[in-house]
Amino acid sequence: MNTPSELKYTKDHEWIKIEGNVATVGITDFAQSELGDIVYIDVDTLDEELSANEVFGSVEAVKTVSDLFLPVSGKVIEVNEALEDEPELVNSDPYGKGWIIKLEVAEGTDLSQLLSAEQYLEVIG
Repeated sequence: MNTPSELKYTKDHEWIKIEGNVATVGITDFAQSELGDIVYIDVDTLDEELSANEVFGSVEAVKTVSDLFLPVSGKVIEVNEALEDEPELVNSDPYGKGWIIKLEVAEGTDLSQLLSAEQYLEVIG
């Protein structure tokens, strides 16, 4: 299972990469493999301020639909438009071209609830 050590993770299977006050968010390799073939990504929270653990969208696979949860509080500032035509990028490149949103991280955000790669691997067993 691909779990890059430079990223942080949530128990809900999102990953986050924070650069300055902007974070990129997607779902983990484990999550995409459990979901199967992804056919649609729905994010309707662009320009909205959300709290950590709030739903920011959903991912639809052939077998199921799953909510996407925000790892940290902030404002959704960008949605990966490539996923409109190629949602399968989340399957083929979950940590690269398959990113889902970019977020302006709220000032004073507590990052201590995020998991390291090692901690995430323990969660998924």
